Amino acid sequence: MSQIGASKVALSSISSQALWQQTNRLEGYGPELFRFADRKEVPYLLAPTHEEEITTLVSKTIKSYKNLPLRLYQIGRKYRDEIRPRHGVLRSREFLMKDLYTFDYSVQSALSTYEQVRAAYSRLFDELKLPYLVAEASSGDIGGDLSHEYHLPTSIGEDNVINCDSCDYVANEELAATRLNPSEDTPPAEYGDVLTAGVWRGVSKDRSTLINVWYPASYSDDDINSYAIKSVLPELDSSLIDSTPFWSSTSSKTRQPLRLVNIVDYRLGSPFTIALETNPNPKFLLPEGADLDLSIITSDYITTSTNGDPLNLLRIRDGDDCPRCESGKLKVRKAIELGHTFHLGTRYSEPLEAHVQVPKNLIEGDGSTAKSGSMTTVPMQMGCHGIGVSRIIGAVADHLADSKGLNWPRAIAPFEVVVIPGRGLDKESVIVSEYLANSQASRPLDLLLDDRSESLPWKMRDADLIGYPVVVILGKGWSTDRLCEVQCRRLSSVSHVVLEDLPMYINQLLTQL
Repeated sequence: MSQIGASKVALSSISSQALWQQTNRLEGYGPELFRFADRKEVPYLLAPTHEEEITTLVSKTIKSYKNLPLRLYQIGRKYRDEIRPRHGVLRSREFLMKDLYTFDYSVQSALSTYEQVRAAYSRLFDELKLPYLVAEASSGDIGGDLSHEYHLPTSIGEDNVINCDSCDYVANEELAATRLNPSEDTPPAEYGDVLTAGVWRGVSKDRSTLINVWYPASYSDDDINSYAIKSVLPELDSSLIDSTPFWSSTSSKTRQPLRLVNIVDYRLGSPFTIALETNPNPKFLLPEGADLDLSIITSDYITTSTNGDPLNLLRIRDGDDCPRCESGKLKVRKAIELGHTFHLGTRYSEPLEAHVQVPKNLIEGDGSTAKSGSMTTVPMQMGCHGIGVSRIIGAVADHLADSKGLNWPRAIAPFEVVVIPGRGLDKESVIVSEYLANSQASRPLDLLLDDRSESLPWKMRDADLIGYPVVVILGKGWSTDRLCEVQCRRLSSVSHVVLEDLPMYINQLLTQL
């Protein structure tokens, strides 16, 4: 953050619900918000993120384009009422996050800032030496139209990341696409034959709309991609497992107009949709037990995406065709999201009135000196960029741990080196530790001396459990030949090194970690 000119701030964990109402996020964010009221019954919440707070702060202090770009970050606790807290620190209701908020006066400047932040994030994850993926992503509830996620591929991941084996295409499951081949599928002649199609049912968030998703019978409900459905019908409530009782309950208890939306996968072809429209049959269109007259229900049909492309409603599978290159095949990988970058535009600056005065020519992009009276007021262009600090700890621990214990990368290890003396070598271990800490032959090492009274085997097992990158042992080799035993479990390396060569040798190991 320092390398990109960001200043550190500290924002309150308690936020006003009224502030979130201004940006229309109070209800849209969903049940993950922790809400409460103070003794005066003023509504507050525990902040899961801080776009509203930082924008309000900046709007009251920055009025001129000369104060931009502005980059502010914090490292603090966030709170979300997760529906299924699990995997220790990977998914919890309270977690530690680094979030950066950027403010620029033009789109061009904001996009330049965005790329600088992406480069800084890549440097950080490069330093961890982890096999991360950078995926094109949906902006979701945060807002904006450009975002990327940083993922660590791992079998315990709860996200799916799709990448091509031939080109640089990488996207998360919300945004990923595959090249479609409509001619390869044989459409059924009619929908009346239940063997030709399956149906997945959902409801809207207000419970007034029943959503039928039609797909080939050779697939199952588990193959349905809820993100694809939400892309054409955002009001879908995807949090429900069995949703039809909610619609049935609404239909019987309220006078609210009911709506039926049929969304048809492209593999079923246009004859299926035509048959569906021209010969509506309650047996197939309505859930079992719903005794309703179709004539009083408003019906709609969706067969293409918002941009007119064929509608693929099924999850991407290994081996699907890449949408970006001709020869590539897609691979679906489980992953843990460690970071996320968003270009927000004016999503928060407009409703919270974070404006600056800018010479018109700078907005138009000609770069010439502004003339007197040619100023204009514009909302700031914003970005927000987060790294899950506690998530990284959990992900790295799981990814690199082995049967003996943790295995930290050098960049985030509690200490780079631990010195463990054998019995009777306590004084010698102090000499070795001071030599390593003060050596001018290479950079100083961040080290720990284990001078506890436990046995040497006990301390060696404890060092493996904690996961120090390098372990230096003073044992028989030191007593006989003045050699230090240097162990690096992650590199499967065990060597005996003289004291004079020890700093340089350890640094060579650490560069690989």
